[in-house]
Amino acid sequence: MGSALTPVASGARLSEQVAQQLVAQVQQGLLPPGAKLPTEAQLVAQLQVSRTVVREAVARLKSLGLVTSRQGSGVYVNDSAPIAPLQFDSRHARTRKAVLQMVELRRALESEVAALAAQRRSAAGLRRIELAVKALDKAVASGGDGVDEDVRLHRSIADAAGNPFLLDTLDYLAQFLRGATRVTRANEARRATFAQQVRQEHLAIVQAIAAADERGARSAAARHMDNAMLRIQAADPNFWRQEGAQLAQPLVAAKSPPR
Repeated sequence: MGSALTPVASGARLSEQVAQQLVAQVQQGLLPPGAKLPTEAQLVAQLQVSRTVVREAVARLKSLGLVTSRQGSGVYVNDSAPIAPLQFDSRHARTRKAVLQMVELRRALESEVAALAAQRRSAAGLRRIELAVKALDKAVASGGDGVDEDVRLHRSIADAAGNPFLLDTLDYLAQFLRGATRVTRANEARRATFAQQVRQEHLAIVQAIAAADERGARSAAARHMDNAMLRIQAADPNFWRQEGAQLAQPLVAAKSPPR
């Protein structure tokens, strides 16, 4: 069994603090593959939190593939548990700066994804991208925020790139990037000029991919992300105080990406 756990403090979400301690013990070998986690009652006593907090933390470890419940026996570290699962610290994920940094991350990844899509896309892949654009236009026209459709559009481009490792990376990051997308789209929806700019930027990416223009696709995707950052920076301060902080909270929500 691992070393003693430390009672968690107020501030960041309690269940995340508990999960972080347990993940650290797995990564450090204090809870090796096959080891049984302390019982729920033991964790409550050591960490000085409620049973609900402990259950949420264990659920987080399960979602990371680190542990498995065995009925009537307890919770065990998986033999094939990931050595160092990627995580984001929720204490820094609810700020304007964090949203900008998430968009920077998207810029680094998606500009290359778009270039690969232009180089490798099939006719069927291009068709899926075009259908995703139409679905996004339809969602916006009907008054929706278009967040899921926006994520699906970018995923269809990643799918066309033909690199399963890139696709898996973007699928994993989608649970965190969704909140940033929600913030940027909410901001853009406040001004008709912003919404039109976004649509034109998407079309520029798709047109470059359709034309097999690798350099153009890379440039168009990077420009789209650069402009998204500019639009965030241009947001009315009231938007961020009243809406942005609340909208950014899903940055750390573990939600599966749409397929």
